[in-house]
Amino acid sequence: MAVLKAFKAVRPKPEYASRVGALPYDVMDSDEAREMVKGNPFSFLHVDKAEIDLPIGTDLYCEQVYSKARENLDGLKTNGVCVQDEKPMLYIYRQIMNGREQTGIVGCTAVDDYVNNVIKKHEHTRADKEEDRIRHIEACDANTGPIFLTYRENEKVRSIVENWKNSHEPVYDFVSGDNVAQTVWVIDSDSAISELESEFAKIPSLYIADGHHRAASAVRVGARRKAEKAGADGEFNYFLSVIFPCGDLKIMDYNRVISDLNSMSEEEFLNRISENFTVEKADESPYSPSCRHTFGMYLGSVWYKLTAKPEIINESDPVARLDVSILQNSLIAPVLGISDPRTDKRIDFVGGIRGLKELERRVEGGMKVAFSMYPTSLEELMDIADAGEVMPPKSTWFEPKLLSGLFIHELS
Repeated sequence: MAVLKAFKAVRPKPEYASRVGALPYDVMDSDEAREMVKGNPFSFLHVDKAEIDLPIGTDLYCEQVYSKARENLDGLKTNGVCVQDEKPMLYIYRQIMNGREQTGIVGCTAVDDYVNNVIKKHEHTRADKEEDRIRHIEACDANTGPIFLTYRENEKVRSIVENWKNSHEPVYDFVSGDNVAQTVWVIDSDSAISELESEFAKIPSLYIADGHHRAASAVRVGARRKAEKAGADGEFNYFLSVIFPCGDLKIMDYNRVISDLNSMSEEEFLNRISENFTVEKADESPYSPSCRHTFGMYLGSVWYKLTAKPEIINESDPVARLDVSILQNSLIAPVLGISDPRTDKRIDFVGGIRGLKELERRVEGGMKVAFSMYPTSLEELMDIADAGEVMPPKSTWFEPKLLSGLFIHELS
């Protein structure tokens, strides 16, 4: 059963929260981050992407980047921008984007739960990305970015959270630069904390929605420190998480653009894909699929609707029945010759937050064909994690993104 643990967060004073809170380090490059922080010395990007305070061209993985991150984090604390709470607490974090609300609990989850698969995964991780975050955690002696977790609905947890929100004033309440309302409440009642921790102890599984690399890195740091301290308990045995009920979350489409037709003409290509898909001109432009196993395709300035033929759908396999798997295994690999979408430079991925017009722009700008997807569901994600399987790359796109810097979990 799942462990939820209160902790003494290092967090911004209310007057600084809107300036400290920043999008995650991995949703922008260094140049974009430099633009984002202009005029804002308190942005948490100075910690999470510390290369922005070093000369342009600095190796992103050199020791100076990690030491600069620690220096900048220490600066936020010594300058009084961020302070540590005096006792362990839990926190409520609500985000509202385009009228849709998601409300999670901020606390710590257990390294052991990750190892023992109480916290379930659905993605492979890359060693180089893990190593980067391990070095960042070790340099800062803290988890600086929360892991985005979800769980199947628990009405008691929802009731406790809603009652607290309705009876207490938030400590932070602002709209971030991406036009998302960000609101935080502090749960400082020992009885409420104990009640929530007890309820989570009844929840059989948590699921990583986003942040597989951050989670894996935090676990490796925790395991290393536990071994060094001969199994002693400590904050390093836990990592910073925000845990949302699955009913609050929305997965957006994660679309594909491809640079060529594998030496085929458009007519040859259409004939080939018609072997596995019913192909018809779409009745709307751009075309957004309205149900599973249908796809939009933008080719030659025309939108098509593709419908997977029943014989290529294996509903008994939780991975194979995903739309991203069907498109990859029955079109992108056999027809376009892209067998490894993780490494093939001919394919790129466009998050649904950018809209379908972005697919048109990419094709008109030099790519050859684009595919719009029906979003993967939370239930599909959890079924795959329950089965111990992993999803194909670029299967899910979550919005809004959790801000970093509103909560910091120190490890010692």
